Amino acid sequence: MAHEDHAPQSPVPTGLAGRCPRCGQGRMFSGFLTVAPKCNACGLDFSFADSADGPAVFVMLVGGFIVCGFALWLELAYEPPFWVHLVVSLPLALVVCLGMLRPLKGVLIALQYHHKAEEGRLEK
Repeated sequence: MAHEDHAPQSPVPTGLAGRCPRCGQGRMFSGFLTVAPKCNACGLDFSFADSADGPAVFVMLVGGFIVCGFALWLELAYEPPFWVHLVVSLPLALVVCLGMLRPLKGVLIALQYHHKAEEGRLEK
């Protein structure tokens, strides 16, 4: 099917939901972070999808800010022993970072499709 056969999808909500950027119905992921070979609804080939390190960078910046801010607040407000930081902040870091990774990867792949982004090539 051609790109024009489907109504345009908004890349951010489609990517956050992990849905196909062309039809908005099929699944983009076959695993937690593994991109499916193609859409199970419209057949879009996901071989163009290469988000590289983009999602991880955003997760480190935003998630690190949240977790470090919380750990700093916890330390200044309550001055707990070190083990409390391990018990509270470490699981918080895992939940925040893993919770943000898949949606951000989906958004970046949907934006690649929406803007027809592809690898740069030198023309001769």
